[in-house]
Amino acid sequence: MHGPYAMTGIGLAGLGRMGIPMCANLVRAGYRVRAGDSRSEAAALAARCGAHWVPRLSQLAAESDVLITVLPGPGEVREAMLSPGGMAEALRPGTTWIDMTSNSPAAMTDIQQMLLARGVQVLEAPAGGGAEAAEQGDLQLLVGGDAEVLARQRKLLEVLGDPSRIVHVGGHGAGYTAKLIINLLWFGQAVATAEALLLGQASGLDLGVLRETLTRSAADSQFIRHDVDALFAGDYLRGFGLDRCYQELQILTERARDLGLPFQLSETVADIYGRAVRRYGAVDGELLSIAMLEEQAGSQLRHAP
Repeated sequence: MHGPYAMTGIGLAGLGRMGIPMCANLVRAGYRVRAGDSRSEAAALAARCGAHWVPRLSQLAAESDVLITVLPGPGEVREAMLSPGGMAEALRPGTTWIDMTSNSPAAMTDIQQMLLARGVQVLEAPAGGGAEAAEQGDLQLLVGGDAEVLARQRKLLEVLGDPSRIVHVGGHGAGYTAKLIINLLWFGQAVATAEALLLGQASGLDLGVLRETLTRSAADSQFIRHDVDALFAGDYLRGFGLDRCYQELQILTERARDLGLPFQLSETVADIYGRAVRRYGAVDGELLSIAMLEEQAGSQLRHAP
């Protein structure tokens, strides 16, 4: 490869819905990308992205100037980093680890501190926007860590995210927390909006008229303007796991409990998502909590555009 960044060796661990388009965008930008995944069958995905497949994650880390992890959640990151012969042990002093997983700050503190003590630079940059934004290189990145490290890695991150939406939110742990708070509010809006629409529908209101009325009122939100379209079409947004939604909500409810904060409304949202997981299982569908509410109400929220 002879692109402008060919001398920077990027290792990307995690070729899932988000990792694949990220990998392809880095290759297109001229980076020398090596990719790995716990699933050996992902080798074909790496080849399609134009990346060099590395069969062992420890080897991937050892050969990287910058290691990017894009994994399903805290458990997978800890396993990949801390398992015997894992990536944390293999990272060289002077290299950088950027974790783009929607993650638990508490679960990453020991790994971050261990790597920092060994001279590895650490950033977290959990990504918002989903697979479509990842394909377009238009993600929102909430960055936690040292501002100077972010400045050194900004060109790399701008390949993956909208430059105006790459935000340094604070030190280590702040990026993870900010991302989880955004998701918390979105999940809460989803449940509250569904309950309001079900009430309106049962009261004889036309869903289209009600939705338009809400968008022109103090109750307007991104969820009402954008995501309700999917709900009205019977799409429960199967780009993310229902169990992962519940896991994220649990992380924050436990954190609030540890801090002694009032969190009753959010705990209720978490309970609804937990009941949806028990109803449907660990399947894809961020809005399956609403499907459960529809079942309980005996009616579905459907409206043709």
